[in-house]
Amino acid sequence: MASRLQLQTLLESITEHVYFQAPTGTEMEYPCILYNRDQSHTEFADNRPYSRTKRYQVTVVDRDPDSELPDKVEALPLCTFSRAFETENLHHFVFTLFF
Repeated sequence: MASRLQLQTLLESITEHVYFQAPTGTEMEYPCILYNRDQSHTEFADNRPYSRTKRYQVTVVDRDPDSELPDKVEALPLCTFSRAFETENLHHFVFTLFF
């Protein structure tokens, strides 16, 4: 099973600034990736869990609406695009990632 630290390393290969569970009181640098644990998907056999995959919400935040970072995140295995929005001149691209 892959660990969260492996996911951190993978996301850092996309951009330098990666934050787990959007820190409060911390100056974030942009562009960045924010991610947090969302839920899990469990497969059962004989009424017992035999396979569990953690699901994360991954958000790319960038001042550039045409940033290449969302395409790089979306290219990750088991990743799907959820939505996009803009607030305070920052563009947010939200993904669901099983890891």
